[in-house]
Amino acid sequence: MKEISVQELKDKKDKGEDFQLIDVREDFEYEMSNLGGLSIPLSGILIEAEKVEKDKPVVVMCRSGKRSAAAIMQLEQHGYTNLYNLQGGILAWADQIDPTINVY
Repeated sequence: MKEISVQELKDKKDKGEDFQLIDVREDFEYEMSNLGGLSIPLSGILIEAEKVEKDKPVVVMCRSGKRSAAAIMQLEQHGYTNLYNLQGGILAWADQIDPTINVY
């Protein structure tokens, strides 16, 4: 599984690179704090798979990196090859990039 660090994600965002960010946490978690990605909870990732881009890099994130890894494994079984797991999830983002973000 391909991974990306929170610093690499920040660089992509800062440079305005064309990629999709998908947050697979539950709605209440997303509402508490998010990085502006598309919210598709893990339980619905295959149901809403048509929302996941196939023609550009897609970074999948969650709280710590475990649920996003599970989402990527499911999507890769359906032919996706452009997915990157955000190492450490939003916890790593809060720790290394933005300590003001709400985490739980």
